[in-house]
Amino acid sequence: MSCGHDDHSHPGLTGAALKRALGAAEVRCADTQERLTPPRRRVLELLLEADGPLKAYDLIAAFGEAGEPAKPPTVYRALEFLERLGFAHRIESLNAYVPCRMEGEGHQAAFLICDCCGAAQEFEPDLKPALTAARAAGYDARSVTLEARGFCPACKGG
Repeated sequence: MSCGHDDHSHPGLTGAALKRALGAAEVRCADTQERLTPPRRRVLELLLEADGPLKAYDLIAAFGEAGEPAKPPTVYRALEFLERLGFAHRIESLNAYVPCRMEGEGHQAAFLICDCCGAAQEFEPDLKPALTAARAAGYDARSVTLEARGFCPACKGG
């Protein structure tokens, strides 16, 4: 997705911030007796470095440090792992992935998606009333996906 102006930025992590995020993922995996294997770590690194949501095929193409693509099952398995442990989220409407920007596990994620530049900002909504209503109607809701589309502050003015 591309917009007609350049006056916005949605940078991914670099340098020390990227190393801290990857280190925190390593610690969390060790604490839960999971392994952040090199392919899983590479996919997480690509998501953290990205300036917006990435489709699986973007990850496949960018996987190799020297530009060589990964085999699709490698990336899809890594994405499943990262989603299961809460390191990444899939944005259904974009069929793309973003790193989790919230601390800890077990939160309900929601996204503000810019229709101009494609940026996706994660936030944690208060879904208790909706889940309470679902339970009252006899449903056992296990997950909720909330995606709001519109314009980010930079694109709104452009």
